[in-house]
Amino acid sequence: MEPKKARSLLDQRVVSKTGKLFGRVADIIFEAKSGELVHIVLKDATDYARKLNLERDEKGRYLLPFSAVEAMEDFLIINEEDII
Repeated sequence: MEPKKARSLLDQRVVSKTGKLFGRVADIIFEAKSGELVHIVLKDATDYARKLNLERDEKGRYLLPFSAVEAMEDFLIINEEDII
C-alpha cells in the first residue's frame, strides 16, 4: 500500500472485499511509541457491522483492526476474515 496521511482516511467508507459496507472512518487509533496503526474507529456503523462481535471503545464506537485493511483508495477495503 502506498503511504497516505491518516487525516486523508477520515470519513472514507469502509467496505469488505465482498462489498459489505461497515460504515465510515471516524478516527484512527495508533500506538504512540511505535506509530503503528492499531484500529479504525467507525462512525455510522451499518446494521451489518453492529451484528458482528467487534471490539468497542469507551464511547461505544465500533473498532476494526487496522491489520484487516487490504487497500486504501477512495474507500478502505478490509478482509472480513481478519475480523470475524
